[in-house]
Amino acid sequence: MTQISPWQRLAALLTIALALLLTGCETTPAFQVSGPSWRDGTVESIVQDTVQSGNAAAGALGGALVGGLLGNQVGGGSGRTAATLIGAGGGAFVGNQAAQRQTLVWRIGVRYDDGSLATIQQTTAPALRIGDRVRVTANGIELLRQGPN
Repeated sequence: MTQISPWQRLAALLTIALALLLTGCETTPAFQVSGPSWRDGTVESIVQDTVQSGNAAAGALGGALVGGLLGNQVGGGSGRTAATLIGAGGGAFVGNQAAQRQTLVWRIGVRYDDGSLATIQQTTAPALRIGDRVRVTANGIELLRQGPN
């Protein structure tokens, strides 16, 4: 039977830790349209908001698991038990905090020419004002040029 060195064990645990922490973190899409798209309309509202980037419970659970595994590698006997518990607690805290990060978004309400309404969410500040004529596509929202009055 092959014996695993402490360094190989640590490398495996760190890889698992990274994988679990990444599963607890979701990223907010840079541009998202709810409702019909690929149409012209008028901007009716622009609201700045924050959204949670990940699942806090999954982050805490993954962090606790990784912290407990890493803590279990320290010491022996009752010291190992204490290190496992401390590692699990610390890992749960760090995983929870990582998953609770918030992202700043802008929600742009657009009334299309046919009367339907769409909400466009994006992570960059829009160069738009209420009342602007826009075209919404799958790639973004663009200001339409106004003709001479």
